[in-house]
Amino acid sequence: MATLTQLEQLDQLRERMRRLERAAPQRRALETLPVLRDLVQLQAGGVYEVDPGAGGASLTWGLLAGPTAAGEWGAVVGVPDFGAEAAAALGVRLERVICVPEPGEAWLEAVAALVDVASLIVVRPPTGRAGRVSEAVAGKLAARLRTREAALISLGPWPRAEVRLTASAPRWGGAGQGDGHLRARLLSVEARRGTAPARRVDLWFPAADLTLVAQAPREEVAGRAHLGVVAS
Repeated sequence: MATLTQLEQLDQLRERMRRLERAAPQRRALETLPVLRDLVQLQAGGVYEVDPGAGGASLTWGLLAGPTAAGEWGAVVGVPDFGAEAAAALGVRLERVICVPEPGEAWLEAVAALVDVASLIVVRPPTGRAGRVSEAVAGKLAARLRTREAALISLGPWPRAEVRLTASAPRWGGAGQGDGHLRARLLSVEARRGTAPARRVDLWFPAADLTLVAQAPREEVAGRAHLGVVAS
């Protein structure tokens, strides 16, 4: 009986993988602010984890801005300190956002229900045992997200997140010699997808005019001596 050589087996496996890739449905891209696209492109069915530390909330509102500005619905669950003014300055259309600030123990049920009506759901899981999401639950919710063509951003740990984002090394500008006020913050933002090399960008988040830009405006760079840049 003839047997396949290792090279023939590898060729067959490669062809099978190509067929699977061709058969896999293409996921719908959600609108993402241009300044963030080099970092992460939101896609329907995706789950994204954002470190809630320094700059995490601002980064999340920047991601929420894309879909809502394009006319889609967003939702924010479990964030009682949601900064509506800061989110609006970053481009979030507040009239397109459903807020459930204190869902209590029903937070996961609230997220599952909102998948039916919102394209992007932001959730801050509770701390402790009540906030733990099992692999099984995460898998079921991910399947629901794919079916409904929605995406989820978790402000905190989430199993099976396809991209994990962190912000670090914040710098504030505007303090001068103590006679000014904080006007702009420079963050180094990193995105990790599985074992792939991390992507990093530096963003003024927000810039002096409260918008989001990928690099400091030229006049800010030139004027740092009198603006002052301080570590937070």
